[in-house]
Amino acid sequence: MIQQLLHKFLSTTLAIVVLFSTVSFTIEKHYCGNTLVDTAIFSQVKKCGMEMQKETSTDTLKKKSCCKDEIEVVKGQNELKFSSFDDLAFHQQLFIASFVYYYTNLFDGLPQLIIPHKNYSPPNLVVDIQVLDQVFII
Repeated sequence: MIQQLLHKFLSTTLAIVVLFSTVSFTIEKHYCGNTLVDTAIFSQVKKCGMEMQKETSTDTLKKKSCCKDEIEVVKGQNELKFSSFDDLAFHQQLFIASFVYYYTNLFDGLPQLIIPHKNYSPPNLVVDIQVLDQVFII
């Protein structure tokens, strides 16, 4: 029982580790001055409303915005190793083939066993001999 639960737990954990090692995502941060305003992983960050509008005319004086955005990219693993049966050495192929053959034949049905006393019915007990002889197994 414990082995089955442990096996299921480890299988699930390894599947989650493989899933998260291959996923890529970005972390966006918005700072207003030196203060962190918002952090977002799968959505857009909320702005503080203090950023300056970009103007198209060159006549106006441009002020430097106090806000800044940081984008951090976490790249997942994109190259997984897929090995096939042909990549194994000969003795490993022989072991796997013999193991699969033995394991599949392990659960074949056994031939019908002949039970010689199948249709034999025991005699009717007239008297209980243990009680009659006062012999009891304790």
